[in-house]
Amino acid sequence: MKFFATAPRGLTAALADELRRLGAAKVQPGGSGVTFEGSLETAYRVCLWSRLANRVLLPITTVRAPTPEWLYEAVKEIRWEKHLRSSGSLAIDITATDAAISHSQYAVLKTKDAIVDRFRDLFGERPSIDTDIPDLRLHLHLRGEQARISIDLSGGSLHRRGYRRDSVTAPLKENLAAGILQLAGWPAIAARGGALLDPMCGSGTLLIEGALMAADIAPGLQRDYFGFMYWRRHEREVWEKLLEEAKQRRAAGLKNLPPIYGWDQDAAAVAAARANIDEAGLSDYIQVERRALAPGLRALLPEDLQPGLLAVNPPYGERIGEVNALRADYARLGEIVRDELPGFHLSLFTGNPELAGYLPLAQQLSIALYNGPIECQLFNYAPAGTAGEKPALSAGAESFANRLRKNLKHLGRWAERNGVDCYRLYDADLPEYAIAVDLYHSERLWVHVQEYQAPKSVEPSRAQQRLREALSVIPTLLHIPPTQMHFKVRQPQKGRAQYEKLAARGRFHEVREGKCRLLVNFTDYLDTGLFLDHRITRQMIEDEAKGKRFLNLFAYTGSASVHAAMGGAVATTTVDMSKTYLGWAERNMQLNGFTGREHEYIQADCTTWLQDEAALGKRKYDLIFIDPPTFSNSKRMANVFDVQRDHVWLIRQALQLLAPGGTLYFSNNYRKFRLDEQALAGIAIEDITAHTIPEDFKRNHRIHQCWRITRG
Repeated sequence: MKFFATAPRGLTAALADELRRLGAAKVQPGGSGVTFEGSLETAYRVCLWSRLANRVLLPITTVRAPTPEWLYEAVKEIRWEKHLRSSGSLAIDITATDAAISHSQYAVLKTKDAIVDRFRDLFGERPSIDTDIPDLRLHLHLRGEQARISIDLSGGSLHRRGYRRDSVTAPLKENLAAGILQLAGWPAIAARGGALLDPMCGSGTLLIEGALMAADIAPGLQRDYFGFMYWRRHEREVWEKLLEEAKQRRAAGLKNLPPIYGWDQDAAAVAAARANIDEAGLSDYIQVERRALAPGLRALLPEDLQPGLLAVNPPYGERIGEVNALRADYARLGEIVRDELPGFHLSLFTGNPELAGYLPLAQQLSIALYNGPIECQLFNYAPAGTAGEKPALSAGAESFANRLRKNLKHLGRWAERNGVDCYRLYDADLPEYAIAVDLYHSERLWVHVQEYQAPKSVEPSRAQQRLREALSVIPTLLHIPPTQMHFKVRQPQKGRAQYEKLAARGRFHEVREGKCRLLVNFTDYLDTGLFLDHRITRQMIEDEAKGKRFLNLFAYTGSASVHAAMGGAVATTTVDMSKTYLGWAERNMQLNGFTGREHEYIQADCTTWLQDEAALGKRKYDLIFIDPPTFSNSKRMANVFDVQRDHVWLIRQALQLLAPGGTLYFSNNYRKFRLDEQALAGIAIEDITAHTIPEDFKRNHRIHQCWRITRG
């Protein structure tokens, strides 16, 4: 059976790892969740044991829904009697993305009408509506003219564990708290007996989730309702077996729970934390006291306490005065960890990342997460050892550090000689440290780190340990504060996920590439806006552009257009389907003084635009650059684009726009790409890949392929 688990933004990769540990097959993370396969028992296990998922959906079907009437007819054809009794109850939730049916609640109404009308026609009675505890909870997702209908097996968001009796202002959702602890490495720390501390614990969510993890307690064990419980196809014996197993694991796990302590200066927060801890059945295992954040924390703890994790979600501050006051709290927090808690890891979750810069700690990993609609950052700090002592590096981390030093010595000199301000320092040179490290010299040195998705053969906990080691080494070796390092997880993207924003800060930094000034962004997207491996190709375009008309297709942020204009192109045409990237391209051009009407920007599906212009035959260009994505099925594209399948058509269409004597540069980054020379016979094509691979990418000669195509 195929399922879909939704996740909080930023946690889909972690959820995918969790689902694999829970026995799911064919796990594939996407933009808003993770698809997986398994038996119904697998789905039950995920509902019971997933600490990160929001919902677990069982898709029934996808139907066309261009209008409410079409939706009604399609839904009525579904055999709902297989899932629900005519005397039962149902509820329908909806999400919509660019839907043809603009009124979402009307879509819900038509779906409900179709179901109850089918039952009335078949049995003479109809199900009722129960939004609290229905026999069947459905999820309707509208996208364009399609409607996907699923059974919500979770029966509501799984973050509701059942232990939250009291709350405080803006509490962490339980699955977000679990994600923070997972990314902080708490399971491994707890396994070796390390303690968990939260000196600003609020209603105790981090403490409780930490205890559930460490004691091997299923997060759904206290829930009294799941969406499958009254479903007609529910396998009761399977579920009861899973429940019994979870109860036995809870009893065994509580015998080995490490120490867990929390404090807060607010009496109401302490009372709420104690009430929730009691409801979770953990009063004998978690201690919470009232105390302001202040030095002397270590004196409150047992002398033989094993170093562990201090996890904290401090206030963010909404007004200037509050933010100024919080600076001291953040600094004090770092001082306590540094001076009183040697060996402790620190995990800081905040909606105001600037405040993290006030912690007097050097090692840091930053991950973008969301607390509801609030964009936040999770900062993970490696332990500092004893006061004033740098942490000892493992043999692997020392090898990684040595490789960075070697690369920096060689590439640093090369970059200085050639006036290169942005370059790749490290690209998975050591397979066990599978990251890419790029340096950007702007008003200061910025480091952009991307982790390649680890192969399934690598244990996730081991991969996380190596990542933490690498990210602790980088800022120290490069002599930068951790706030100047940005980290992202790079994994294969499919469908619309490849175009989704990761954040929305809008912070741009100006960098130089030869004579050109370009804007990069380290936080909002998977890439920074500048593909460093095409540095030589862009310079070739600049060298050849004088007096020529230039076309930049699949233009991204327009850096090639800037180079063409800088080289003296008489006109440039920049085409991309993304309004955001096209605006970025125009800003790049303006930054270099190119503001005339001879520079045009066209938002369009590049394949459709190219086909239309080739048919019209009015445009001619002397110089064309095409660097398409490997794959795209964006909603703005008329068809799915596949570079391997479609490159012959793409090149032949572009040649119709190429003036006699003109040059077309075609490149792509698909590592398995093979140019179909037979289908392109008779066209003058030269493979210039080797010439276009810069010095900083020569360790990875498959980073891209590039051809020069000329027309006599």
